[in-house]
Amino acid sequence: MPTHAKERLIDAAQQLFYAEGIRAVGVDRLLTVSEIGRASFYRHFASKDDLVVAVLTGQAEEYHRWIRGVVEDAGGDPLAVFDGLAERFADDDFRGCASINAMVEIVDPAAAGHVVAARYKRTLVDYLDEVLAAAGYADHAELAEEFILLVDGANVTALRERTPAAAHRAKKIAAGLLGRDRAA
Repeated sequence: MPTHAKERLIDAAQQLFYAEGIRAVGVDRLLTVSEIGRASFYRHFASKDDLVVAVLTGQAEEYHRWIRGVVEDAGGDPLAVFDGLAERFADDDFRGCASINAMVEIVDPAAAGHVVAARYKRTLVDYLDEVLAAAGYADHAELAEEFILLVDGANVTALRERTPAAAHRAKKIAAGLLGRDRAA
């Protein structure tokens, strides 16, 4: 566990929010799990909402590094996104997409947490666009929008089914979008 109070708070919040939900976890629980006092919490964050923004921002950055690595390790193949998702979906602690989960819980589109989560989804679309353009697809912008539908749908379906099968099905659909007969 991190030693600095702010890091302990973020670490505890990240784990608890993902496992149990943002609304289900109160400040008192965060204080107990992170082993810091209320004054220390408010020294680092003006409110729980500010902590939510910090957690979602960190998760988005971590996820983006991960997905970039997955695609780079596959030589830039856009379909590698779905292979990476299949690995994530197989994890025992998989609880869906943190950004989707946050937008479901924080329904006000103007709320800071919702904004951060939605912004990350836009960043992911932009990244998919870059990958598809680099792979030579002329209609890369449209394909990126279609890929994000498959990514988001696979996340929700995997949460419901509790298997990585949704990623495999999404990859097959994505391969069809790319004009391939079969997923690689």
